Amino acid sequence: MGFFKASNHMPPKTIARLQALIWVLIYGGLLTLVLGLSTRRFDGSLGWRLMVAGAAVAAAGVVLIYVRSRLHEDR
Repeated sequence: MGFFKASNHMPPKTIARLQALIWVLIYGGLLTLVLGLSTRRFDGSLGWRLMVAGAAVAAAGVVLIYVRSRLHEDR
């Protein structure tokens, strides 16, 4: 029955790309969130949109950290 087991193994290059994407999403999202905080004083609706978009992008990066923790590297 080992043939039908689900495999979470991925090549090292794919995992490296995923890790790079994770950090780009987290830092880019947090930067956008802070930009929205500073923009909110001058244009409230734009500031809120930037804050929501930044929080969503950073949250996507956090979710990908969990996904990465479930993957195993091929050796």
